[in-house]
Amino acid sequence: MTEQPVFAFWQRTDRDAIAVVDPDHTVHTVGALQDAANQLAHGLRALGLGHGDVLAFCLHNAVEVYEVWMAATQIGLRVVPLNWHLTASEVAYIVEDSGAKVVVADLESAPLVADCVAHRFVAGGEVEGFRPLSALKTGDVSPPAHRTAGGVMNYTSGTTGRPKGVRRPLPETPPEPVATAYAYFLLLFGMQPGRGVQIVGSPLYHTAVLYFSSSALHLGHSLVLMDKWTPEGMLERIARYRVTSSHMVPTQFSRLLAVPDRERFDVSSLRAMVHSAAPCPPAIKQQMLDWWGDAVWEYYAATEGGGTAVSPQEWRLRPGTVGRPWQGADIKVFRDDGTPCGPGEVGTVYIKMAQGFEYHQDKRKTEEAWRPDGYFTVGDAGYLDEEGYLFLSDRKADMIISGGVNIYPAEIEAVLITHPAVLDVAVFGIPDDDWGEQVKAVIELTAGTSPGDAVVDDILAFAEGRLAKFKRPRSIDLVDALPRDPNGKLAKRKLRDPYWEGTGRAI
Repeated sequence: MTEQPVFAFWQRTDRDAIAVVDPDHTVHTVGALQDAANQLAHGLRALGLGHGDVLAFCLHNAVEVYEVWMAATQIGLRVVPLNWHLTASEVAYIVEDSGAKVVVADLESAPLVADCVAHRFVAGGEVEGFRPLSALKTGDVSPPAHRTAGGVMNYTSGTTGRPKGVRRPLPETPPEPVATAYAYFLLLFGMQPGRGVQIVGSPLYHTAVLYFSSSALHLGHSLVLMDKWTPEGMLERIARYRVTSSHMVPTQFSRLLAVPDRERFDVSSLRAMVHSAAPCPPAIKQQMLDWWGDAVWEYYAATEGGGTAVSPQEWRLRPGTVGRPWQGADIKVFRDDGTPCGPGEVGTVYIKMAQGFEYHQDKRKTEEAWRPDGYFTVGDAGYLDEEGYLFLSDRKADMIISGGVNIYPAEIEAVLITHPAVLDVAVFGIPDDDWGEQVKAVIELTAGTSPGDAVVDDILAFAEGRLAKFKRPRSIDLVDALPRDPNGKLAKRKLRDPYWEGTGRAI
């Protein structure tokens, strides 16, 4: 029996190879990152942190994220990435709820954590009330003794209340087997060990972005970081660094397709541009496949786990699918009464995976997410076809019920986004005295398009020939920009809530 190779960043011997390229194009080698991670590991232990303790970071995309991550995950710590778009009070809640003993910030995000735990460190300069991150680096670059695997405890977005940490058991093993398992996951998307370059354009406080990129480091690839993503900036770096992979969201696709003369950028190096986080309008994905070829892969998962995956070849045969379950996972769709749906029947999507989770300090929410048979849900709606391929409809919470009919906004958004004047779109339900809810669209226009009744009428006419009458927007509002975070997640509630104020009811 052939022994499987170990893919773990701490054991890489190519110390002069490029590990990370910062947003300002500063280069950091594998050896420098290994040494920094080992120094931090010793420094964290000197503070008294041990297996199962929590470290939080509030860092923009920079090499320090990986220094902290590679230190913490070889000495058994739980890492809580903090979203630097949150307010100080929101960040303080997460830090307190998680039980973090150490917080690491950068100059820009330090004010968000200024009143948090006693052990506060800052990267990149000096801030009153913080010690420099360099103070944690003891000078000892040797690997720490008694190494054990750590992991992440990401907090959910909290759209239905306070955010909750997704907590998994920490394995009582050295870190290498865990790192290797995550590295092998990337092989699912056609990535290969050895030479490769992954561009990181989304914030590293997101679960998938952190895991995809750190796993690429384990696999032997280099990382090219962006802090403030722009489509032109991404295309320039793809050409400059011969990028092979990335983790993306559909909103980024729409903005890339809107770049004038985009064909001037060389994208021939691309091999595995993996996307997730939201349903991708089929027309947008088809355009990306036409442009980038068979480099566009997709998967379905959540912070809690997953999931399914689909190759570009499979997707071409079944446009709109997010794939079939990967090894160790299973997908089922259930009606509201708990009985299984038949092929093509929309219901609530449930996932089963090898490793369980719980919501940190929230037994009730944990119990609500899980079925007795070991399947959990995050509230997505969808269906399975005859061959077991999953198709997503929308989040159940976003579903519009008009006249007793279920309407899925994602289907409408997928049509409207193909109008040449539409750069971004959000569809949701607003109050209607007769029907309960009516369909509202809020649209961000492409650059150079004049807002006004003429373009609204044109978009409504466009929808008329492509959507059933009950699905078509009754009205359209135009905005300068939709409230999306840098990872493409839309804060739809910010758009929807004002329409429901004073109605005495909520959806």
